[in-house]
This record gives sequence, C-alpha cells and structure tokens, in this order.
Amino acid sequence: MSDKYLKGRGAQENTFNKFLEFRHETRDDFLEFCRVDGEQADNNRTQYLPIFPKTIVNKVTSPDVGMEYSMNPYQGCEHGCIYCYARNTHEFWGYSAGLDFERKILVKKQAAQLLEKKLKSKHWEAKTIVLSGNTDCYQPAEKKYGITRECLEVFLKYKHPVGIITKNSLILRDLELLKALHEDGLVGVNVSVTSLLEETRRILEPRTASIKKRLETIRVLSENGIPVNAMLAPIIPGINSHEIMNLAKAVSENGARSFGITIVRLNGAIGQIFTQWLQKTLPDKADKVLHQIQECHGGTLNDSRFGLRNRGEGKIAEQIHNMVRLARRRYFKDKHFPSLNKSLHRQHKDGQFRLF
Repeated sequence: MSDKYLKGRGAQENTFNKFLEFRHETRDDFLEFCRVDGEQADNNRTQYLPIFPKTIVNKVTSPDVGMEYSMNPYQGCEHGCIYCYARNTHEFWGYSAGLDFERKILVKKQAAQLLEKKLKSKHWEAKTIVLSGNTDCYQPAEKKYGITRECLEVFLKYKHPVGIITKNSLILRDLELLKALHEDGLVGVNVSVTSLLEETRRILEPRTASIKKRLETIRVLSENGIPVNAMLAPIIPGINSHEIMNLAKAVSENGARSFGITIVRLNGAIGQIFTQWLQKTLPDKADKVLHQIQECHGGTLNDSRFGLRNRGEGKIAEQIHNMVRLARRRYFKDKHFPSLNKSLHRQHKDGQFRLF
C-alpha cells in the first residue's frame, strides 16, 4: 500500500465536479500559508450540513434497480465505500464525488415529517419505500440524529411497507421497532456483505461495520423473524469475485433468506476515484483488476445499458453468474424472501379519515 494513502477514507482526493462551470483549485501556496500560520489546512473531519428539501420520497425510474420508491435521510455517506454509485449524486449539490461525498454529509432533519405528509396524502397508494436507495440510512450520522428511527416510527404508525438497505450493525438499535413492523409483514432488510476478509473490508469500505458484526446483524434479525436478503455486491473481479461461494455459505448459515449480486461498474467520476484508490492500495493488482472490469463491460469501466450494466457480459461475467447459480442451489434451496404487505395502509388511512 502506498505511503500516501489517506487512512480511514475511501476516496483519496476531491475530483472535479462536472456541474461547476469553473474548476476551483486549492493552490499549494495557500496550503503552505495555513501551515505556517498554525491552521490545519485539511483535518479530515466529517461535517454535518442541514438541508431542507420539500419532499423526501423519490420515484425510482431505472427499470433494473429493483425498487419503485426510495428515500434518503442523508446525502453523502461517511462509510466511504470506494465503489459507491451514489458518489456521483453529490455533484448535484455542488460537492465532489470524492472526499466531499464522505466528509460533507447533508442531513434532512425534517425527513420524518415529510414522510408522514406523503403517507397521509389521499392520492398515495402503498408501495414499498426503501431506506435508502442512495446512501446508507444507518451510517454514523444516524447515531447522532436518529432520523431513520423517526421514519420507521412513521411507517409503523401508518402500517406502511418499508425496505432497508444497510451495512451497519446500528440497525439492531431499532430491533423492537423492526419486530413491530414485522408482525404485520411490513419490513424487509437487505444487509450488504462484500467480503469475509477484514483486510479487504478495511480498504474497500473503510468506515463500515466489521464482517463479524454484519454476519451477527443478519443472524439477530433472522432469529427475530425479520426477513433478510444479503447483498453480496458489488462483485469486483480480482478483489472479491473468488469469495462468492464462501460469502453465500456464510450469510445462509446466519439466516439470510436470499442473496443478490451486481458486477461493479465505475460510472461518472467513480472511474477516476476507484482507479486512483486501486493504484494506492493494491498497486500490484491494479492493472489486472481494471482490465477484468473492462472485460465485463465491453472494454470500458462503465456500461449504462439497462439490463446489462449491473450484470455485465463476457466470459468473466459468465463465470461469476455460474458461481452465483451454484451458490443458490447449494445454500439457498427452498429459501425465499417474502413480499411485503401493502394492504394495511389503505385500511389504516381510511380508518383515520373517518375520525374527522
């Protein structure tokens, strides 16, 4: 690993924001002035910045994502997963997809109130809303703000189905809420597990829960009847592709009812961010990994074609999917992830309206 590697972060720099007309560069002489003057130019701390959106529930228009609606209490994610497709969305807010994505976390303190307004609307018909389709709703900021918990209380109040995607064991803080939602079939959890090797996890996803904690999270949720789907994603050729069978076995043994995978694609600024990270963390493997990713996407690091972008194509992608099919047959036979209950919300809402 390079001695210039920025520990505790995924991205190693701030990339250029394509939405800004002029590129703002930090000059070396300004940094030197800061050092001489006793001011630390870059202390690597995370900033939490409140924002005030008018709505919180988003319609998902991509046909191959697997969800209809999502909501994100936070924009940006301190977990710092180097491959995260959500990095590009930080540019919409005027920030970089690189270090800014991990260090400038936008906080939607009114998320629960906006959600309640949506669920009370007479025009809203229950559809599973996923926390979060973009950034992790149980990232470190949640420990400070508790916005995800507030939103779960709203889902329970209105008997509305909710999906959760996370790689943080903090979700177990809300176990009693999840159990209450599960009594009516209103919740399903997706836990991301991308490697069983801590040394890989530390560099790939620097501020996430350990592998041991994630497997424990799957086990505890499953023991309490809450359905868990394991997201063994993304599969990165040359980094974690050899772990598919062991990953499937581990999550199955801890109670997961199903698992899913995607093959990594490096869209937008992520190509530059990932490449630089790879050259610093795994310099001996960098060229091989990049070439294998390109082989899965027609010679490029990214493929935007719906239906193919997450599956990949070519011999390496075919080998990965063959391994996935074998893992399902071996470790997930007769297991399935249930559909969530959408029938109670209308009954509950109509009952509330009759009170007035």
